Amino acid sequence: MNKPESLRAHLLASVPELKKNPDRLMVYIDNGTMRSTAAFGLSFEYSYTLNLIFTDYAGHPDAIAIPLFAWILVNQRELMENVELSKTAVAFEADVLDNSKVDLSIKLPLTERVIVKRQDDGNLVVSHPPEPVVDDDPFTMPGLELWTAEGEFITRWEAP
Repeated sequence: MNKPESLRAHLLASVPELKKNPDRLMVYIDNGTMRSTAAFGLSFEYSYTLNLIFTDYAGHPDAIAIPLFAWILVNQRELMENVELSKTAVAFEADVLDNSKVDLSIKLPLTERVIVKRQDDGNLVVSHPPEPVVDDDPFTMPGLELWTAEGEFITRWEAP
């Protein structure tokens, strides 16, 4: 599975609080399944809930949510495009620790395709194809910056 590490790296690079304290982000995979259609070949799909836990988080939740949605647009786009799915796809819970910190858990359902092909010599080759790319999406372009409405700079990140 590649998406958990991809999202972790993106958040560590994008969220100012995590740049200073990367150990405050924990990543868990829950309720995982592997599904094969038994069609010709051994290709299959991973399906799981990714649980991101931010401990002692003192930043604004927008600083997590916006880079998270930028990553979703590239890596699991249907979570935003499907109107019914988008209503509950990204769930969260927070434990308020004091006036300045929370423990935040964000859960999102992810899938990953795995293609297994037999080569002419009889050996198997496995690949993890990327998600379809939308080239003209302004939220997946490099060099995005996040500012408050009052003009306060929050963070800058590259496209996921």
